[in-house]
Amino acid sequence: MQVHFSILGPVEITVDGQATALAPRHRGVLTYLLLNDGRVCTIDRLVDAVWGLDAPVTARAQIHAALTAIRRVLRNTDAASVIETRAAGYVAHPTPDQFDLAEFTGHVAAATREADTHAAAAKLRTGLALWRGDALADLTADYVAGARARLHEQRLSAFERLMDLELSLGSHELLLDELIAALAENPLRERLAGQLMLALYRSGRQSDALATARSLRNTLVERHGLDPGSSFSELEQAILRDDPRLRLPANHTDAEPVESHRPATSSPTPPPSPNPPPRRTNFLPYDIPDFAGREAELNRLGAAPCGSGGVVAVDGMAGVGKTALAVHVAHRLTDRYPDGQLFVDLQAYAADGAALAPAAALEILLRQIGIPPNRIPADESDRGALWRTELIGRRIVTVLDNAADTNHIRPLLPAATDSLILITSRRRLVDLDGAQAVSMQVLPPRDAVALFEQIVGERAAAQPVAALDVLQLCGFLPLAVRIAAARLLHRPQWTVSYLAERLRDERRRLAELSTSERGVAAAFALSYSQLTSGQQRMFRLLGLLPGRDVDPAAAAALAGLPCSDDAELVLEGLLDVHAATQQEPGRYLLHDLLRAYAAAIVAADESDIARDDSLSQLLDHYLHTARAAVDLRFRHSAADRSPLPPATVTITAFEDPDAAAAWLHAERDNLIAATLHAADHDRLAYARDMAATLRPYLDGYSHHADAVRLHAVALAANRRLADGSGEARALTDLGWTCWRQGEYPDATQYSEQALTAARTSGDRFEEARAHNTLGNICWRQRDLAEAYGHFQTALRLTREIGNRSGEAHVLGSLALVLDESQYPQARDHLDRALVLHRQADNQLGEALVLDKLGTLCRRHGMLDEAHRYHRQAVELFGSLGNRSDMAAALNGLGETVRACDDAAQAIRDHSAALELATETGNTPALAGAHDGLARAHHLRGQLDLARRQAALALNLFETLGLPEAGDVAEFLAGLP
Repeated sequence: MQVHFSILGPVEITVDGQATALAPRHRGVLTYLLLNDGRVCTIDRLVDAVWGLDAPVTARAQIHAALTAIRRVLRNTDAASVIETRAAGYVAHPTPDQFDLAEFTGHVAAATREADTHAAAAKLRTGLALWRGDALADLTADYVAGARARLHEQRLSAFERLMDLELSLGSHELLLDELIAALAENPLRERLAGQLMLALYRSGRQSDALATARSLRNTLVERHGLDPGSSFSELEQAILRDDPRLRLPANHTDAEPVESHRPATSSPTPPPSPNPPPRRTNFLPYDIPDFAGREAELNRLGAAPCGSGGVVAVDGMAGVGKTALAVHVAHRLTDRYPDGQLFVDLQAYAADGAALAPAAALEILLRQIGIPPNRIPADESDRGALWRTELIGRRIVTVLDNAADTNHIRPLLPAATDSLILITSRRRLVDLDGAQAVSMQVLPPRDAVALFEQIVGERAAAQPVAALDVLQLCGFLPLAVRIAAARLLHRPQWTVSYLAERLRDERRRLAELSTSERGVAAAFALSYSQLTSGQQRMFRLLGLLPGRDVDPAAAAALAGLPCSDDAELVLEGLLDVHAATQQEPGRYLLHDLLRAYAAAIVAADESDIARDDSLSQLLDHYLHTARAAVDLRFRHSAADRSPLPPATVTITAFEDPDAAAAWLHAERDNLIAATLHAADHDRLAYARDMAATLRPYLDGYSHHADAVRLHAVALAANRRLADGSGEARALTDLGWTCWRQGEYPDATQYSEQALTAARTSGDRFEEARAHNTLGNICWRQRDLAEAYGHFQTALRLTREIGNRSGEAHVLGSLALVLDESQYPQARDHLDRALVLHRQADNQLGEALVLDKLGTLCRRHGMLDEAHRYHRQAVELFGSLGNRSDMAAALNGLGETVRACDDAAQAIRDHSAALELATETGNTPALAGAHDGLARAHHLRGQLDLARRQAALALNLFETLGLPEAGDVAEFLAGLP
């Protein structure tokens, strides 16, 4: 089968020329992957692309659902390899003949290389013929507007190049209709207007050519107040004087193409004001005109008590914009403080390390308020007294920039005064009594976008997704944003997406964010030099973190400190000077750019052996603490896990299972990152052991996307280690996780491979688990005979090896594949499973059996019992935090109350299931919720709602490939 992706018009996937159905949102996700051909897209990046800054809480679940649907369609068209899953996300790599954009760019590139003018024009014509209208014509995702504009620009540039070539070939009369239509669609395009003017002139229509020029001039003035560029004006003048150089030479096939006419970007200089305001005593630096955002800080600093004097200390990390904010506020408050606006740089973070002494700062301040040099005392205390005296009765705003600490600033503070003192420092001035503190964070995304667009202009607005990528890579740090924007502004050939690609290289990012006069790394170096030796070492080592943040226990392991209290003291010191940040109590992290700086200096200042030892200690802490937490939270399966090597560091102890679960929740991202890092650096046994350790946690709390990544890494590690049992375990874990997500073909493939690996290695434990997964897949697909066979085999194996927990799970599954005449046997299986789970204190297994008891009772008309069991299951799943299985139990509850003709309660139960299933990415439960809502609305006579919900259920069941699709289709067909 030949699959082809078309985006140069309405988005289509065709197989052998026939269009394939895919929902609009799913086409939007697929198109974004195709536009990023060859580049890995994380789930977070896909969420940003689809929704921008307004992503719903279900965004990640919706992206996972879209990817599942996309991969299913591609699998059915023998094109599964087009979308590949990587550890960091997903990547598309269609072949050039599968993707119309690649075909188009290929033709354009070939035309550029072609020396023959006729051949080059033909290649451009072929490429432009691939366009079927506006690109991405039927998509509405957040990234679409910017992507469509970029593609339109590519199309227009190719068209203009074609016009140049064909004008040089003497085809001016044949081009008139095309050029008139193109200019009508792009009335501000100077190059198109110039080409039309030249074609008209060469066709003997000089007056029409000049009329075209006048029309463009008027349009530019009316819309933007601009005149055309110099190239356009020169062409206009040449046409006016009938310049013979505009005519084609006798051998016109060798004529040069018409030059491009680029739009003017400068605006007229405004005339000086006839009545300039009177000059004031103002020593404030330049107030940047493109200051953006910071509304909360501005409102706070502009209100009382700031408006009536006092001391305000503004602190924040290097480059966060403290000085810009303080200067901007001081300029805004000049009317409130008419007696002067003063500024002193205290130089606490100067490159030479020499901060300005308080006595020198006082001399500068006294001179700024007009005190002659001969009146300024030599002694610091006398200068301070004079300063305080002179401020009496005056209303002055003073910015004291770059203070080192409280002792540095205290001699400069006035007594009670109506003046305002604004202090900036990289350190939190906690000992400055009576001062108002304003701690600055990085810019909110909307403010960062506004700042970037103010500096860069239309290019940023035209590529909003790429602009957001740049800002995220800058960590929303104002200094970094300004440097990135300045580089783009002064490189007109660069696009925003090109800058983003340069910044994605972590090794070069800090170098990219520098100019000849300033740089992010230089600002960080000054802050680093002010730290104590212990703080410097901890800061460096934090650059080794594979995850995002760290708690004191993990930091102690990383730095080899005796206990977490010692680490916490150092971390709090870093927090005080904004070398680290804290988004929740007890957890510390570095800003992305500070982290890149820390990674650079740890590589330079620590030996390979020292770095490896520190990282090994951290990984050891994570693995053994995770095992302790999982064994406590999932005690029933602790004996099933293989022992770990002895710990070399202190392991965090937990008071109870809830504390263990809380630690796992807090550290989940770090544990995943540590495992991926270990696998990438040949710590294969570590990756194997961590994946096996976290399996019950990731499954029990519905972190299925993380589970797939982790078990895939474990599979590769076990194969490299030639660990047959480990390979079988990883394959079984992958199969079970895919079953959870409704990806039944993948689940079947992994589970069948697991059976082979388990039999080869003699691992009967994993063989039983694989049979159990295959039985569940067959049960979902209503192949009850096949399911029964797998469950019976799994039951025999679990009993032979004495796996009571596994036996209980299999008994629970086996009960639901027995036919209605075997109710006593099914009930006996479930009762036995319930006893086994309770004996093992397996509350999750108990909840699963309670839900199945509800299903069994409902099938046999025992609705009161069914309601009781489903309700117990819902409550137990809720207490365990298992929201995915809770969704399925709520669906069972909804079906039960609907069978009792309580449609209103059924709607409430299925709606709650819908919310949980969407949140956790449980597609089968999501389909069931829509189906239940359809039937409940039908029971209430709400036929439109029933039809709408049934259609959603049908789409999901068809995507999953489940036989319930036929049931829903029959239900829909029966609606009046």
